[in-house]
Amino acid sequence: MKIKDYPRFTIIMRGYTFQQADAILKAMEGLEKNFAVEMTLNTPDALQQIRQLTEKYGDSIYIGAGTVRSIKDVKEAIHAGAQFLLGPHIFTQEMLDYAKQHQVLSVPAAMTPSEIDEMFTRGADIVKVFPASVVTPRFFKDVQAPLGKLPLMGVGGISIENAQSFLSNGASYLGLGSGMFNKKDLDDLASEKLAKSMRKLISSVEGVGV
Repeated sequence: MKIKDYPRFTIIMRGYTFQQADAILKAMEGLEKNFAVEMTLNTPDALQQIRQLTEKYGDSIYIGAGTVRSIKDVKEAIHAGAQFLLGPHIFTQEMLDYAKQHQVLSVPAAMTPSEIDEMFTRGADIVKVFPASVVTPRFFKDVQAPLGKLPLMGVGGISIENAQSFLSNGASYLGLGSGMFNKKDLDDLASEKLAKSMRKLISSVEGVGV
């Protein structure tokens, strides 16, 4: 997978059943260029879900693994078919190198300018600023003033209501978890309503440059 193909939004699926995940991906029909999805590895049967979802939707939707914390996680996720890897903290050089060798995008997390710089120096494709709501949208603008334009992803506290603020302050990508969908819509497997939430997010940032 190449970074130029990576969508602006990543939907974080943590603790979802296969049926809920399937409903989300089904809802993406026609919106595939805007969204990638990650199944967090602390979700029950996460690797099996990644494998099944990739077999069913992998030709049209980018499917990755989240909460990647070790080289073991990296290897298992890639073996299951993950096309990108997100973590809650910095990645070791071994993790970054293994992902690159297998043409899988690496997205480690960082929270300071030094950590961000270290991850890009070591070869990260995108750096996830986490938790983004703690550092606020302005952090993205301020940290890139001295470091230059960087492919940063805001994750943690991102919602349809504040997405525009993060993107207008220099975030290139956003990851949305519990703030993306109405819980009842997920419980009901209501793909049409899930799709409506996705379209609402896209509309909320219309005109905001990358």
